[in-house]
Amino acid sequence: MSLIDSTAIPAAATGYDVDNSCKFEKDNSERLARSYGNIGTPTNADKFTLSIWLKRTELQPSGEDIFFCGNAGAVTTLFGFQNDVLKFRTNSGDTEIKTNRVFRDTASWYHIMVVYDSTDSTEANRVKFYVNGVQETSLGTANYPTQNADSEMFETNMSHYVGSPDGTQTAPGYYTELYFLDGQVKQPTDFGEFDTDSGIWIPKAYDGSFGDEGYYLDFEDGSNLGLDVSGNSNNFNALYNISAADQSVDTCTNNFATWLSDGTQFNISTDNETFKEGGTQFVNRAGTGWTAVYPTQSFAGGKWYMEVKVHSDNELAMYGAMPVARINNLERQNQYHGQDVDGSIGIYGDGGQIYYGTAGSGGSGSALSAGDIIGLAIDMENYKMYFAVNNTYVESGNPAGNSNGRSIEQEPYVFSIAQYSPNTDTETNFGGYTVFSNTHTNTDSNGRGQFVYQPPSGFLALCSKNLGETGG
Repeated sequence: MSLIDSTAIPAAATGYDVDNSCKFEKDNSERLARSYGNIGTPTNADKFTLSIWLKRTELQPSGEDIFFCGNAGAVTTLFGFQNDVLKFRTNSGDTEIKTNRVFRDTASWYHIMVVYDSTDSTEANRVKFYVNGVQETSLGTANYPTQNADSEMFETNMSHYVGSPDGTQTAPGYYTELYFLDGQVKQPTDFGEFDTDSGIWIPKAYDGSFGDEGYYLDFEDGSNLGLDVSGNSNNFNALYNISAADQSVDTCTNNFATWLSDGTQFNISTDNETFKEGGTQFVNRAGTGWTAVYPTQSFAGGKWYMEVKVHSDNELAMYGAMPVARINNLERQNQYHGQDVDGSIGIYGDGGQIYYGTAGSGGSGSALSAGDIIGLAIDMENYKMYFAVNNTYVESGNPAGNSNGRSIEQEPYVFSIAQYSPNTDTETNFGGYTVFSNTHTNTDSNGRGQFVYQPPSGFLALCSKNLGETGG
């Protein structure tokens, strides 16, 4: 399990900022392609560097492709995950590298590099993995290319893909700062550095050559997410199920909360929730019974806001928050908010009452309806919780004025949702990305997040910059 609090997050960056990422989802067969006919003669086919910042949002037992090169549908070069280890291989079978280490963190961003240099006289130097500035030297498989073997990236009728060729094996998550450098052998310090205060690996601007067939995708142009901004105009000309709606502000310099999707068991049953759409949407387990999920970031101070869309009329669901101390108790996870005296609190879809301390009362006065946007505002300075239905705060709540909120415990909390009915699909919005069809252009008072409704004054999107600045 990975759960980030403010002590694990550096203060707001004062240097290089990354504004956007692109969300990739295998369920939608999402991928980008630079198709054959658009790829020319490389600067040097024996050398390349691939660098990307990636935040995983789903873990799959089978292979997951981050980057793929194919010739008429055949695998030529593949880079991605297999059973959560990093993998690089070529179709000829003479090259295959796998790490021993697994990468299951869905709360944080990874900087991942693969460097290919078949000209090196030392076999083990011909393919290298780097993760967050450090070379991966513990390898489960280590079959290196022969000396001076071409990388196969530029063979006849070659296509480059971000994701898998048909999208069904695309590694789900957020991608940004994708560099492919033709004929270049680079070090991690060309793309990142260790923060002097926190020791965390952070990105920096690349200042170097791209080679003739190199490119750089920063995903800042929502109208053309395949745009190469290296100056080479080596654009990804085919966007499959990718549009401006897939652009995100969840990045490696401002990490937003998403639902924890690293395989953590959320209940005492054998089935579990499934997550999709950048960790902002989840489907309740197949069995009937309460299950409460929680996100990747918690808070002990500050004021925080998020939104949830009600799935159906009179839904058997609780939308609210719970103490961090409860999340390690699976029996409590099989309870709705306010079922026990444990500090959890939520507004009930089937009735609209607010439940806390074993009892439900007040609230909206009526059941919630399909499509309602529920605003959750939690004040960890005055220890109060507020609930809004389509921007009207129930019980005359005034979060900005610190009035008519429900009192909560004086301990760290997380946002949380509990569902009862099987296979129920829930869409949410922490501000970094959402699949809400509603217009979501409102920001918090720090200018962060993308919400349907304006967060109350002083209430912020749950993201690393806000946490770092508030000490939340």
